Amino acid sequence: MQKTEALIRQAAARGAQIVCTQELYRSQYFCFEENHSAFDLAETIPGPSTDLFCALARELNIVIVGSLFEKRAMGLYHNTAVVVDAGGEMLGMYRKMHIPDDPLFYEKFYFTPGDLGFRNFDTRYGRIAVLICWDQWYPEAARLASMGGANILFYPTAIGWQPAEKAEYGERQRDAWRTIQRSHAIANGIYVAAVNRIGFENGLEFWGSTFLAGPYGEVKSYAPEAEEHIYIAECDPALLEEFRRNWPYFRDRRIDAYEGITKRWLA
Repeated sequence: MQKTEALIRQAAARGAQIVCTQELYRSQYFCFEENHSAFDLAETIPGPSTDLFCALARELNIVIVGSLFEKRAMGLYHNTAVVVDAGGEMLGMYRKMHIPDDPLFYEKFYFTPGDLGFRNFDTRYGRIAVLICWDQWYPEAARLASMGGANILFYPTAIGWQPAEKAEYGERQRDAWRTIQRSHAIANGIYVAAVNRIGFENGLEFWGSTFLAGPYGEVKSYAPEAEEHIYIAECDPALLEEFRRNWPYFRDRRIDAYEGITKRWLA
């Protein structure tokens, strides 16, 4: 928490208006194993993290998107992001909807799937939406979040390589991760910010590479792969207006023909 507070202060001093943490910022990534004692890491909302974020947002006049391990009740936990407005008011939260279960990513053991839907939040600096990590592979989630009117879609993230796979699959995996989020930006005419962890933790090498994609899928730069970095980028709402006038996907959607999208499989 102390390190995150210091980094948030640095970001604000550099002009940031909306600051987003990486996924599950308050500890190492504990889902590498199924361990009941890890539930002790969870916190209530409101709780220590939201107290910190509200105080910093009020003092620094910034919006904070903070990702944390939520204890909703005994035996009921979520992977949750809170949105705190400039001035310190908590606007609400998003609970991760898609929960993975892969080697070293045993999240189904810890997290109940979200039940708040794909929400938008009107902050002092713009209307935003938040999804979390595994959500970023699902175009339906990005579409619904964008249809709420958001200008920026934030993805607090914890994704990385398993060392045994890195040599053969590593660059393809990361390229796919970048491509899918750039695709969300293009398909929805929206800014997409992916905020990833770094470092080696319990058999995982998180690949960093935080970035912001614009509505044309453009990325000016990527954060470093293996070192802490405060990534600052500007978002221009006028560019979204220009893009959507020239690429009117929402106008041409055939909403009368998409009923099959709510089914698991059609074959």
